[in-house]
Amino acid sequence: MPLKELEQYIKQNKHLPDVPTQDEISKDGMDVYEMNTILLKKVEELTLYVIELEKRIDEMEKVK
Repeated sequence: MPLKELEQYIKQNKHLPDVPTQDEISKDGMDVYEMNTILLKKVEELTLYVIELEKRIDEMEKVK
């Protein structure tokens, strides 16, 4: 998901995509294995965002 879309999602929903809300966890509970899987996915997504941002920075520095 592009960062702009992610920002819009978070503004609308007040949480990251695919991450249960606090209310959902309080109501239904949360399996530790499932939560670890979700968090690992989010770490991977963040890593991809950082890589993309680094590429953009490198391109901007070349233009200078």
